[in-house]
Amino acid sequence: MGTERFTFPVDTAVAVEAAELTLEQYVATHVRDAEGELLAVSEPFSTHDLGTGTYSIEFNAPIKMYIRVEGSLEVTAGATEMTFDFGDETTILVGARSYHDNPATTITTTADPADMMKAVSALGSALKTTSCERSYPTLRGHPPMIELGDELDIPETLDTPETGVTIEVRPSLEEIFVVASLAYYLGATIKPGEEARIITDNGYVHPLGEGTAFEREVERVLKQTFFLDCLTSTEGHYLDSLYERIVVEDRIQFDFSERYARSISDQLEIDLQVPFDTLEPDMPQWKLTTHISQSPENVEILPFLVNDLAVIRTPAAHTVTPSHAQTAAVDEFMRDEFTRSSAGGASQQISVVQPESTDSLEQAWVGEDAPIGATKATVSAFRNRLHRDVKYEDIDITVVCNDEAMVDEHNVAADVYGSREELPFTVNLETNLTVEALQEILESDTDFFHYIGHIDNDGFQCTDGRLDAATLDSVGVDAFLLNACRSYNQGMHLIEGGSIGGVVTLDDVIDSGAFRIGSTMARLLNRGFPLRAALTIASDQTVIGSQYLVIGDGSVDIAHAESLMPYLCDIRSREGTYDVSIRTYPTKCMGLGSVFRPYIGDNQLHFLSSGHLKTFTVDTQTLQEFLALEEVPVVLDGMFMWSTDVELTA
Repeated sequence: MGTERFTFPVDTAVAVEAAELTLEQYVATHVRDAEGELLAVSEPFSTHDLGTGTYSIEFNAPIKMYIRVEGSLEVTAGATEMTFDFGDETTILVGARSYHDNPATTITTTADPADMMKAVSALGSALKTTSCERSYPTLRGHPPMIELGDELDIPETLDTPETGVTIEVRPSLEEIFVVASLAYYLGATIKPGEEARIITDNGYVHPLGEGTAFEREVERVLKQTFFLDCLTSTEGHYLDSLYERIVVEDRIQFDFSERYARSISDQLEIDLQVPFDTLEPDMPQWKLTTHISQSPENVEILPFLVNDLAVIRTPAAHTVTPSHAQTAAVDEFMRDEFTRSSAGGASQQISVVQPESTDSLEQAWVGEDAPIGATKATVSAFRNRLHRDVKYEDIDITVVCNDEAMVDEHNVAADVYGSREELPFTVNLETNLTVEALQEILESDTDFFHYIGHIDNDGFQCTDGRLDAATLDSVGVDAFLLNACRSYNQGMHLIEGGSIGGVVTLDDVIDSGAFRIGSTMARLLNRGFPLRAALTIASDQTVIGSQYLVIGDGSVDIAHAESLMPYLCDIRSREGTYDVSIRTYPTKCMGLGSVFRPYIGDNQLHFLSSGHLKTFTVDTQTLQEFLALEEVPVVLDGMFMWSTDVELTA
């Protein structure tokens, strides 16, 4: 059926007959009238009797879903269930929009900077709106792909917005790459100039500087305009009480309702008069900073970085060796502890770098080296994700343990994966596999592969020899954890063969530390954390954490969080009260611009993702009720545990 009757964009829609709709879990819901005016926002343990009318119901679920119905409506929400009562049986229109759509087409460009500028300028064609609501991730479409070729070819089907914003840069790949995310978000046209600057159609000019100052100023403009759009969007369809707006609006001198009605070019002139230092303390922590060299072929990864609104920098790092990445504490343990190194086989030869630190939640590195503390991003991994078909069957997880001495991790993984009753998991447990049996698993379609055992440069150790992943005909595994010593090269072979992302090691790892990382990651992935976030948390629990890194697409996950956005609680106990700081982690479904409301105490505020929210001070009963809502990772007075294991004393 047609989709034009919905207030917001939807990809597809159907009509069904029903008198009542029941959801088996609570989902944040907005109810609007036929004109789009907000009538009610659902909360746990609430009821809204709205009478007879025409209603648009919006569900903030892993798939953005809308219902349009004419008739009576009563919405009842409990802690784990919701009911929508329409009175008599009636026709309801159900529409859906994916959070993470694929690129619509492919742009071809040469290595010439003039062509590169035109190609990157066309990425803004994926924006679903040029209003400040594009700060919502669902209204920023995935940019078209870019391929390096012999001539420039921008498909005529791409409709690039005319926002009146031009970004002039010097004709170098370095500057073109750095402004890619900003140009996309502003719907700007990139043109050559003698100096880097932003120019609007009303004559406003904002210089961007050069060198390191240029990169930092581009980053500042991106973060500042995005943040102010998030605050301004509360003037539109969403009237949620946004914490960041409440604490910021007294510091700035313009009217949000007036800004809401202005064009992007007008908004820029308003925004950039505000000192960045005024806003920065309350900005959400940026999700991703990517270090990317100015090789022409790296233009092909830009659309995937831009899709995450990544801050893009030129590489700044120093070279280290895998062994030097280990701390003195690791060396001390290694003298006496059992490691997961193989008895024989060649060692992997890799170049390792330590990227310059940033204040983003995650870092990525695009280059030949293996990075410490960052994801090694590759264009093949992102493309592999696009080529995967949408699955409607169970989530397939395979756990393989090829060394009986490591069976404890195998047993923990067996208990954890698929322990969420509301999600359709199929968990396959294997031990002591032959080369042929392991090859069959890696070539079969599998959502997640968790390997426990020995790996060296010759491959995975099996009962009858070694399997080199480079020899596989294809790879059907989407994501993986290779919890073995020196698994980097074998993991890269899996990515090149078809995988999307995985966790690997750079050098020998202590068995006890590997067990802790493997078992912790299993629980985090099961609770909806993406690979990179799961590894970041798990690595903090052991001295060997620096030996692990994510390769490919670090945002890949195997499940969604019960609250849609995974989070960690840092709790500090005081006399009779607790300080609770919540740290949220963006996902593919809930990217930058998403909002999160913690149901703790009497909190009515929403917060922008990602990073730390405000600190809540609560009593014992309130904290117990909050921790009972779902199983989440907790750091209680410096000790990592899970909410289900927390014991509080009154």
